[in-house]
Amino acid sequence: MAFRLLRCLRGPKQSSMQNQREELQSHHHMIKDLSSNFKDATVKILLLGTAESGKTTIIKQMRILHINGFTDDERREKIPEIYQNIHDSIIQLVEQMGLLGLSFGSLTTERSANYILSLPADAPEYFNEEYCDHVMTLWNDVGIRACYDRSNEFPLLDSAKYFLDNFERICDVDYIPSTEDILHSRKVTTGISKISFRVSIPKSLGGGEQEFRMYDVGGQRDERNKWIQVFEGIQAVLFLISCSEFDQNLREDASQNRLQEALNLFRAVWQNRFLASAGLIVFLNKYDIMERKIRAGKHIVDYFPEYEDFSKRPQQQQSCFDECDWTKMFIKQKMIDITKEQFKRNSRNQCDFSYSERECYYHFTVATDTRCIRDVFSDVQQMILSENINGSDSTLF
Repeated sequence: MAFRLLRCLRGPKQSSMQNQREELQSHHHMIKDLSSNFKDATVKILLLGTAESGKTTIIKQMRILHINGFTDDERREKIPEIYQNIHDSIIQLVEQMGLLGLSFGSLTTERSANYILSLPADAPEYFNEEYCDHVMTLWNDVGIRACYDRSNEFPLLDSAKYFLDNFERICDVDYIPSTEDILHSRKVTTGISKISFRVSIPKSLGGGEQEFRMYDVGGQRDERNKWIQVFEGIQAVLFLISCSEFDQNLREDASQNRLQEALNLFRAVWQNRFLASAGLIVFLNKYDIMERKIRAGKHIVDYFPEYEDFSKRPQQQQSCFDECDWTKMFIKQKMIDITKEQFKRNSRNQCDFSYSERECYYHFTVATDTRCIRDVFSDVQQMILSENINGSDSTLF
């Protein structure tokens, strides 16, 4: 913005220094007025993406970064949710042992498995000593670990390993969830939730503060019909896609690859006429889990055969040093290709033009990493503010 203004403010050589100073002062006043008018309005950001892509975690990060985090009482309120995550995870692992043809490492572990399977689906209100001993016995079993290594073959929470690795701490009678525990906790989002917060505006954009309002909507297929309720007045769409799900299938449709589902959904969002004027930012999330899978021997080419040809492109070889880099760039390129597709309006929800001329901004993220999200969102908020102010003053310069 600053460079753009400087170019516009350069007068002809014969202009006097006085005229240049007056022109500069006039433009500064106009920018100040535009910034002031924009700050009076709330910036609305809509989080979209498939289930378990990390949308709710971004909402939690905004609270940590801009609303002073969580009080002790609020942390304690998260305990049942964390307990349920652990309970669901250990039950799922035990149930899958037989389905995958795996055996427990000892008779002691088998007894622990029978104990877990005898419990109801709802997590205990308190983790007593007996429950904790059985869960720790199971998690330390070689058979259960082998089952976990094949967790892409069945639905298991991404946070299962985190919570089970930290289970002894969580079992403490005085346990209060840490911020990291809260970020890893998972609860299915139904309906629409929102968070409002204020952020500082850079002096280059007028200074002061700007109010943001971020909407989170459920990503499951049966929740997506509610999305249109919040499309009106949206300045930016933050679309989350999980890079780590290339080898997993949907919970609600075991025949559909999760990453392909996310790409299909991105296409529908990109072409949606109700969102045509909104800026679009993509968070390619959970790349840390993706890298962990690749180092464990998983390969995206087994699920997306076109990756093989992509990895031979000479123009990519300078920026890709290993399979992790190639996989990240492959997923990003799939999304870029979607934005370049020509399409015709075949439903009332699609744009009327043959292809979109909007820009799409891409960031690789780990939603549970507060520092990562702080840095990325700082760039995002400046982009949104710049785009809105530039849009407002485009007729003036």
